[in-house]
Amino acid sequence: MRAALLVPGPFDTISGGYGYDRAIVAGMRALGHTVDVLELEGSHPLPDDAAFASAAAAWHSLAPDTVPVIDGLCLPAFAPLAEAFAARRTVGLIHHPTALETGHDSATREALRATERHLMPLLARAIVTSRPTGERLLADFGVEAHRLGCVEPGTPDAARSPGSGGPGCAILALGVITPRKGHDVLLRALAMLPDLDWTVSIAGGARDPVHAHSLVALADELGIAQRVSFPGEMVDAALEKLWLGADIFALASHYEGYGMALAEAVKRGLPVAVTDTGAASSLVTPETGVVVPPGDFGMLGRSLRRVICDSALRADMREAAWQLGRSLPDWPAQAAAFAALLAA
Repeated sequence: MRAALLVPGPFDTISGGYGYDRAIVAGMRALGHTVDVLELEGSHPLPDDAAFASAAAAWHSLAPDTVPVIDGLCLPAFAPLAEAFAARRTVGLIHHPTALETGHDSATREALRATERHLMPLLARAIVTSRPTGERLLADFGVEAHRLGCVEPGTPDAARSPGSGGPGCAILALGVITPRKGHDVLLRALAMLPDLDWTVSIAGGARDPVHAHSLVALADELGIAQRVSFPGEMVDAALEKLWLGADIFALASHYEGYGMALAEAVKRGLPVAVTDTGAASSLVTPETGVVVPPGDFGMLGRSLRRVICDSALRADMREAAWQLGRSLPDWPAQAAAFAALLAA
């Protein structure tokens, strides 16, 4: 099979969605498939002239035998080419609808929703990375059930996290710095715990620099700046050090397509404190962590207090998470499943 992934550049940035894309591309290539990656210029998902031009150029460069796979982040840039989708058996890789991205004003969200509601039903297949996202496409974006496929992320083998060793509790929040990730909610939750010994590292690239600055200001306003670090986008040994030194993984996302960092936390045997989005409801059991409604920093703070204070509970959660992590699928299996959907 020959396929082409069309995705906003740069493709090698470290983020959940692109991490999925890279792993699927590598896995399909390992299976003997030819997969080209075409990086698009311009602004996405709100396309500017450069984005429209780059999308058109990439589309017209495709060989006739190539299956186009469009990453959902740049799908709106292909709106002028919508009528050509059917002739090419076009596939959309939808991590989550961009209309659901927190931080857009209502007019922008509605414009994105209208574009996605127009384009998604025209795809020969929409491949989502979680069942909740698939249910959303069926209910709100006009995708027919027989055109929908789901391939959840794989989770690579990873070393078990031994933790910080105390005396305090080291919390890790891993996710790009955007409003959708709810890092502000996590900060407000932790500010409720001034009497406890904790620190938090919020690691991720600043996709939204204005929001990143607001988080630093919020930590100062809440009086917890000395306990909060923003190490930026971490890779390789530096990221591994954060994982190995963490005692709890916490993320307060408003919406997640799946939550690859959450899956890795479970794989590493970390207790988790997360919001009920993406894979949280299926991955997190009462034995492995706590799940609270999105935006509810009060409940998140109370839940974190219980996990931080009770070292025996935390130890039990670590063991339960480690055991659950052994059952998560790996990337080779998920790449094979993805390839099967492209060929179907």
